[in-house]
Amino acid sequence: VSPEESPSEGLNNLSSPGSYQRFGQSNSTTWFQTLIHLLKGNIGTGLLGLPLAVKNAGIVMGPISLLVIGIVAVHCMGILVKCAHHFCRRLNKSFVDYGDTVMYGLESSPCSWLRNHAHWGRHVVDFFLIVTQLGFCCVYFVFLADNFKQVIEAANGTTNNCHNNETVILTPTMDSRLYMLSFLPFLVLLVFIRNLRALSVFSLLANITMLVSLIMIYQFIVQRIPDPSHLPLVAPWKTYPLFFGTAIFAFEGIGMVLPLENKMKDPRKFPLILYLGMVIVTILYISLGCLGYLQFGANIQGSITLNLPNCWLYQSVKLLYSIGIFFTYALQFYVPAEIIIPFFVSRAPEHCELVVDLFVRTVLVCLTCILAILIPRLDLVISLVGSVSSSALALIIPPLLEVTTFYSEGMNPLTIFKDALISVLGFVGFVVGTYEALYELIQPSNAPIFINSTRAFI
Repeated sequence: VSPEESPSEGLNNLSSPGSYQRFGQSNSTTWFQTLIHLLKGNIGTGLLGLPLAVKNAGIVMGPISLLVIGIVAVHCMGILVKCAHHFCRRLNKSFVDYGDTVMYGLESSPCSWLRNHAHWGRHVVDFFLIVTQLGFCCVYFVFLADNFKQVIEAANGTTNNCHNNETVILTPTMDSRLYMLSFLPFLVLLVFIRNLRALSVFSLLANITMLVSLIMIYQFIVQRIPDPSHLPLVAPWKTYPLFFGTAIFAFEGIGMVLPLENKMKDPRKFPLILYLGMVIVTILYISLGCLGYLQFGANIQGSITLNLPNCWLYQSVKLLYSIGIFFTYALQFYVPAEIIIPFFVSRAPEHCELVVDLFVRTVLVCLTCILAILIPRLDLVISLVGSVSSSALALIIPPLLEVTTFYSEGMNPLTIFKDALISVLGFVGFVVGTYEALYELIQPSNAPIFINSTRAFI
């Protein structure tokens, strides 16, 4: 396709057989491998925080809201893919990433000011990608500290009886923030692995441990579910922004959509894989969120693993999932490292490049640890990261991108209204969710919230 071809002709040709062949590398992935990567990228600590999110929305409002957010998030992923295809054809490029797509979208805008400042589109996307991925890393620090602290403190009372979740006498240990510091040197050594291919071994190990853990969690929460009649159908609206932050944190996988599509042998199948994978993810999110809240009720914690019984079987589940999260840290860290480190390395003398690379990696890991220490409540870290950055990448930017990309060609007014509505709702969630999370950090509510507690419940 020549660069002179009109965008509308490029979009029409997209549907013709064999018209969109821009890959074909020897390391391309099959549709099944792409599906597995898509599932892995969406299943992490955000999934385990969804039972508390359902509590913050209500047993009826929670699953309905999760379904709506899931549909909107997947729709925005589809918008991003469509706009990327548009510019690949228009500019005769083999691949454009998220930042490139936004930059080219601003260049296509009818507004001259946006066209003149189009390069800021890439900077904005890179900024939110960095904040999101480093936010994930902060969540991982808190998650590891909470789970290891609980396992160690309850070790003396851990039994082989997994049928009764009885209160045990805990053996006091160090503060959870000291646990975070104890993980710091090991995570620094882990991110010194700069080869993504080498990290794939750790990714496989993380997949196995987290899959086994999820199966065991589901096996427990479906047994002897208490009477749900005392649970509120709709929670107070004051807590709903915290639900929004946690939910959009869980659904924020838009950053990996274009890289996954770029690696497919047949990218024309990607939309089907995207929708199939996100249907599976949405069902998993809603089922675990609802079942977890039904099982533990008002006592649900920031991660459902913290509610599991103090028997060796479920203590091992906490450790297995923590091992998976530990190795996933390096994968989440890879994205901001690829954006930030080249900026510093390119300005260093050639013989110091490796030293500068490792130093910047160390500083970034220490930064995530410090932020986790400052906000040691797992639920608020998840909600804050989701509200600040995930909502921008997943809900606000893609609809605006569609308008700037296709407005000059003539758009249906209903499409413009739909895009404006999604962006406005995303922005409202961004503002209100961020405010509520920060308010809870500064002035915690007096309600009994067992978030970072390590006691076992009867």
